[in-house]
Amino acid sequence: MDQRRIGWAFLITAAFMLVEAVGGLMSGSLALLADAGHMVSDAAALGFSWAAMHYGRRPATAQLSYGYKRLEILAAFVNGCALFVIAGWIIVEAIQRFFAPVHVAGGMMLVVAILGLLSNIAAFLVLHGGNRQNLNLRGAWLHVLGDMLSSAAAIVAAGVILLTGWTPIDPLLSVFVALVVLRSAWGIVKSSAHILLEGTPEGLSLADIKADLEANLAEVQNAHHIHAWSITGEQHMLTLHVHPTEGAIARDVVTAVQRRLAERFDIAHVTVQIEEDFCIDTHGHEKTGASASNCH
Repeated sequence: MDQRRIGWAFLITAAFMLVEAVGGLMSGSLALLADAGHMVSDAAALGFSWAAMHYGRRPATAQLSYGYKRLEILAAFVNGCALFVIAGWIIVEAIQRFFAPVHVAGGMMLVVAILGLLSNIAAFLVLHGGNRQNLNLRGAWLHVLGDMLSSAAAIVAAGVILLTGWTPIDPLLSVFVALVVLRSAWGIVKSSAHILLEGTPEGLSLADIKADLEANLAEVQNAHHIHAWSITGEQHMLTLHVHPTEGAIARDVVTAVQRRLAERFDIAHVTVQIEEDFCIDTHGHEKTGASASNCH
């Protein structure tokens, strides 16, 4: 369903992209050209996102044991970086226009901007009901939201130009749009880079997991070497070492830990290493069972 939403948003965005680019050139409006440039980025981003979700469904292979799911995160990261480039171009062009104003056809600018806003609203509504935890869909949603703000700014600029003839409003509002785009871009890049760097999933505390397992599972004496990361924004993974209580059966310990992590922390893919006598730390040094409980 999310892939279909992105596909429809891509078609709407790409269809109007050329109209707005031509309108911006004919009217001389930087605000329209900025919005058109943003839509070029959006069309590419939405297309990339659709392809990433499509190929992400391919099964895992011996070379890619987790499959192609990470394509979604890579697409989100590239989309965010593209937004930085677009915003930078808008700001540079706006500064140049402050020093060298150009004539802007306010009437044509207003018509094109209104049509652009309507197309953006349509794409926004298509994406709005999707899964916001999916970084790819979230990135696409933020792209379209940025387009809506761009079109709204262009409408305001066109109205001011028609009423007062004050053309600096065009590059001024373009800078505002660029700053909004930069804010969205930072959020996408930060979230996707965190996943690509195998960071602990947002809202998950390794210390809380350790404390919870040791306090609530009679089979667990000590939990340590806990590592959590994400394949996608929704699919989390976790590995840990467990020193069981005396007499506990290894299979029961693993089952209890996996069930607790699934129910309490919503982590379905868990790998548990049972350590009966000693803990092997990250450097491969063996430690006695007594010191295993201090292994973190």
